[in-house]
Amino acid sequence: MSGTEQNKLPVTLFVRGEQYFDDVDPDATELMTDGTMELREDAIVLEYQEMALTGMEGTTTTFEIKGPRVTLRRSGSVNSQMVFEEGRQHSSLYETPFGALMVDIQTSRLRHNISERGGVMEIRYSIAVEHTVTGRNCFKIRVKRKD
Repeated sequence: MSGTEQNKLPVTLFVRGEQYFDDVDPDATELMTDGTMELREDAIVLEYQEMALTGMEGTTTTFEIKGPRVTLRRSGSVNSQMVFEEGRQHSSLYETPFGALMVDIQTSRLRHNISERGGVMEIRYSIAVEHTVTGRNCFKIRVKRKD
């Protein structure tokens, strides 16, 4: 086992994603999945495989929690990187099978208490695609250590 694999702890992740559109009840997806939590010197990294339920089967999703910033990376059938930092806007390229889009992520709230014991993370943000706001979103992730 390599050094990095040793630091990857098995976890169960409860991921709830909500999308809000004008005056409509949120469109929510919830999934419970096995994943890993890697404790690095300067970051905590959560990783899991997307399922058919999310429409991104064959994609690996990684959340890197580093100080006040969380980076969400997806690789596989969907490739993207989104940076969340409360009160700041970050732009990134979002690749889809239909082409790449420029997206602006404006994070309104980022809270977490994740440690080696597990914890909860909440990210509220809005997305603008090609400078047009397409909706408000919320991620809630609960991390539970497997013994």
